[in-house]
Amino acid sequence: MKVKKLLHTRMRVSDMESTLQFYCDVLGLEVVDQKVSPRGSHLAFLAVPNSEELIELCSFPTSGPVTVQEDLVHLAFEVENLEETIQELQAKDIPITDGPTQSSSGSRFIFIDAPDGYEIELIQRAPGVVIV
Repeated sequence: MKVKKLLHTRMRVSDMESTLQFYCDVLGLEVVDQKVSPRGSHLAFLAVPNSEELIELCSFPTSGPVTVQEDLVHLAFEVENLEETIQELQAKDIPITDGPTQSSSGSRFIFIDAPDGYEIELIQRAPGVVIV
């Protein structure tokens, strides 16, 4: 067997409304579908600019609040200009939890926290860099 491509990544969240607000208003992602699964999970699918893969958010209140361990998982997004991104985050009172840091390749990045403690890495790639 060989998989064909990555379709989506699911992340369970405690509060769908505040999580959607963060991903849409802060990061600029777009909700492309919302539904309730047969078992009662509330699902939202988010499109990321210039990506085919979706992020699936799942709220299932009967399973209790989400607790994300530190440094367990993070999402990384490319940004055009890290300094402008930092200014926009500060204007929205979104704290930077780490960085800015420059990698050996010359790319620069910061981390912020999404609701439930998921880490978000925002990267400005150095010219010609494919992977950070």
